[in-house]
Amino acid sequence: MNAKLSIVAAACVALLVSACRPSPQRLILGKWEGESAIKITIEFCRDGTAKLTMFGQTLRGTYKLNAENELEWTLNGKTTKSKVTVAATELELTDDANRTIKYKRK
Repeated sequence: MNAKLSIVAAACVALLVSACRPSPQRLILGKWEGESAIKITIEFCRDGTAKLTMFGQTLRGTYKLNAENELEWTLNGKTTKSKVTVAATELELTDDANRTIKYKRK
């Protein structure tokens, strides 16, 4: 009886811990500032909209993350896909040409 209870308790703890870990869908939300010589900011909103600001111009569009850690976004009618790595304070986007842009949470 104690062995069964221990197994059930361990399974419950494991489920609770995995449920508390933020998903990439949640981590990507917010404003990000590029770590390059060009001032670039990106904002990802909960409703699937995005804003990219560069050279004082803001482009608005939509985005979605799929299960393969791929960001697909459409800005000004152009759709691009990038591999995405996101953590609490860092975001990396890598395009098809293997160019990576790093961002910090603003």
